[in-house]
Amino acid sequence: MHLWCTEKQTHSLGLTTRIKETLYTGTSEFQNIAVVDSMQFGRMLILDGVFQTSVFDEFVYHEMIAHVPLYIHPNPRNVLIIGGGDGGTVREVVKHDSVEIAEMVEIDGMVVEACQKYLPEISIALNENNPKVRLKIGDGIQHMKEAEKKYDVIIVDCSDPIGPGEGLFTHDFYKDVSRALKDDGLFVQQTESPYYHQELIRRLTKDISSLFPITKMYLANIPLYPGGLHCFTIGSKQYYPDKVDIKGRQKITTRYHNAEIQKSCFVLPNFVQDLIK
Repeated sequence: MHLWCTEKQTHSLGLTTRIKETLYTGTSEFQNIAVVDSMQFGRMLILDGVFQTSVFDEFVYHEMIAHVPLYIHPNPRNVLIIGGGDGGTVREVVKHDSVEIAEMVEIDGMVVEACQKYLPEISIALNENNPKVRLKIGDGIQHMKEAEKKYDVIIVDCSDPIGPGEGLFTHDFYKDVSRALKDDGLFVQQTESPYYHQELIRRLTKDISSLFPITKMYLANIPLYPGGLHCFTIGSKQYYPDKVDIKGRQKITTRYHNAEIQKSCFVLPNFVQDLIK
């Protein structure tokens, strides 16, 4: 008899999947960690009961949070990832020839270790000790406070705005991000579901646009996440995300992202446009 695991997406909605096997459970000083093998999504990472990633659809999230901003910047050499303990984002970042250093600051070392063992195809850049990668187990918020005009691109690959990820969704944090970026830098953050997190998105859009002259949202379809439609928000100091032509740029093998999606992901439904006005 198989067990069922449910993520409560709102007070009135949950996503439930059948579990074949629990591969790992542990409790760090920050959160409860589980890796399970599910019937629908394959192996999954779950933090505090919230589905984080799965081998079934992780490529969508990781390609879209990495390649979209890295193609917007004409020459991203020094890239910072805040969070991203599963290793998927840094795996995509190091594919760009222009990237010289991919620095990754993850607060929970137990997450990194669990993913390296049980999700090796996602953590491949960490497992293979890619020479571009600089992994630091530490507080991304504090790291931001100490950096100034250092990074071309910052990717905030965080969990939901609760627990250890809560401080990554604040105006003060975005001020530190802006200071840590070079004069032509940009950053991206996953900003949840345009269906179920509308108040959060309104606040974040206001905070980011108050600090960055160019603020744009884009979308991707990710089955594991609430409503299937997930949004990302870019704050850019100089480059317009929706006006970039990447046809002459490096060709990278992907399963979701391509030159057409790079443009079309910024085309928003009317209700999302109204949400962020």
